[in-house]
Amino acid sequence: MRAVFGLISLLIVLLVVLGLAKKQLASTPAVPIHVQNPALVDPSVTLPVVPAGATPQAQRQQIEQQIKQSLDAAMQQSHPVPDDAK
Repeated sequence: MRAVFGLISLLIVLLVVLGLAKKQLASTPAVPIHVQNPALVDPSVTLPVVPAGATPQAQRQQIEQQIKQSLDAAMQQSHPVPDDAK
């Protein structure tokens, strides 16, 4: 009998937690981060552009190539060295 009450209590707690989680997720707005806080967006970062009719493999290769190019460009930029690091 004690096991039955324990199982029923566990199920009730699980339902309450699931209900609260669903309510919390429903109240979260699905607004992109640049709309929520424009200061958090780096204007130099752009998303890769892929042709709409390309195959998934071609899209993956195109995105990888664009990311590699942007990383190479970022690595080539000179950054000022702080005075205490010299």
